[in-house]
Amino acid sequence: MSIIRQDDLIDSVADALQYISYYHPTDFIQAVNQAYEHELNPAAKDAMAQILINSRMSAMGHRPICQDTGIVTVFVKVGMNVQWDADMSLDDMINEGVRRAYLHPDNVLRASILADPAGGRKNTKDNTPAVIHYSMVPGDKVEVDIAAKGGGSENKTKMVMLNPSDSIVDWIVKTVPTMGAGWCPPGMLGIGIGGTAEKAAVLAKEALMEPIDIHELRKRGPSNRVEELRLEIMDAVNKLGIGAQGLGGLTTVLDVKIKDYPTHAASLPICMIPNCAATRHTHFVLDGSGPSLQKAPSIDEWPDITWEVGESVKRVDLNTVTKEDVNSWQPGDTLLLNGKMLTGRDAAHKKIVDMLNKGESLPVDLAGRFIYYVGPVDPVRDEVVGPAGPTTATRMDKFTRQVLEQTGLMGMIGKAERGPTAIEAIKDNKSVYLMAVGGAAYLVAQAIKHAEVVAFPELGMEAIYEFDVVDMPVTVAVDSKGESVHNTGPQIWKAKIEEQKLELI
Repeated sequence: MSIIRQDDLIDSVADALQYISYYHPTDFIQAVNQAYEHELNPAAKDAMAQILINSRMSAMGHRPICQDTGIVTVFVKVGMNVQWDADMSLDDMINEGVRRAYLHPDNVLRASILADPAGGRKNTKDNTPAVIHYSMVPGDKVEVDIAAKGGGSENKTKMVMLNPSDSIVDWIVKTVPTMGAGWCPPGMLGIGIGGTAEKAAVLAKEALMEPIDIHELRKRGPSNRVEELRLEIMDAVNKLGIGAQGLGGLTTVLDVKIKDYPTHAASLPICMIPNCAATRHTHFVLDGSGPSLQKAPSIDEWPDITWEVGESVKRVDLNTVTKEDVNSWQPGDTLLLNGKMLTGRDAAHKKIVDMLNKGESLPVDLAGRFIYYVGPVDPVRDEVVGPAGPTTATRMDKFTRQVLEQTGLMGMIGKAERGPTAIEAIKDNKSVYLMAVGGAAYLVAQAIKHAEVVAFPELGMEAIYEFDVVDMPVTVAVDSKGESVHNTGPQIWKAKIEEQKLELI
């Protein structure tokens, strides 16, 4: 029999969440590096280089890999012989650990959790509560798997109730392209099969806690149908040519994890949940001997990759950029942005549109400006701003035409693709959409030399900031003629993979 103290669990949860905010699992880094070395598309290779550089910088600087520090998900296995030395509930102990982690003064993490989701959507300020799953198991230990899941990838979750005779692989091959690039590939797919609808979803999320081992499986060969499915799905998805950040390329997924459960004879529930390029999870065990704290990996586990400014890269002065400059940019061009840009995401766009509809003056002039879709982490120590990577641009699509036409906004910066309505608006207004790499938030923040809130301070991290940037790297994703690299890139690379029989990882 083990006696688990309240503070030991709280300290272990807080330590684990701080740890995964800045340390990728080393198996993930090795998998991304292998994909980077294998990649043939320069744009996708460049994106993975930024992800790897950002990861190394975060590990050294102990600051978040991604500005979206996630919703906390916890799987707890409680031994039936465990006793507790505690006056708090198990839920409350875990949430106290979350609270301490997210408010840690040396590494403040972004609070993204909103209470009353269908109503007031008020930020809880400390990222509580976590989503917690329990199971009672034999033994006298408490085993905890803990993750911080970003909203961009979580929003791409797909579920279906197939007929028992339907092909799981066919459904996945049809569905993955509909997810776009907002889940920041390359990453992992967690797939839950069986049980009921809600059981399949829990299985898919739990599967993402497992280590990357697809290459070991490929070498030894599958021993059951689930392992066969993992290989079939991995190959089928990578043959789609979606590639890193949706730019087209050889690697879209690094591994496919599957958990299954017995189901009704008339049912085949399937849930697919992607993990992004900011994959964050870890594991610890409490046995009554004290807190279980994470051991820092050696920085030698990270490849020492540098990002070079090539001759084709264009430096852009945002303070003097003109419509003629914008019209000269081509899809896939790499730009280094300098000067002042504004920020604004969902809540700010809604406020802007509401004010426009009422005929009110905006608190900041958007004419001729660029707006960056970001909600940064609060700064610590001498930082100008905390990690400040892009959020998914498609969420702003419904606002795009009105904002462009009524404010004179010149350009937008975000991650992932734009939908047809936004692309048409960009084309009609001779605007442009630039893509920053999702999962490279700490790297992006190094380009920001000054930051101040200029509108809607009540929105917290969703306020409108003005950033002064130096050499912030972006890619022209939708040009002023409406051509999107997220449409053309995967098409080109899918054809190349098929026609040239290119070797996938």
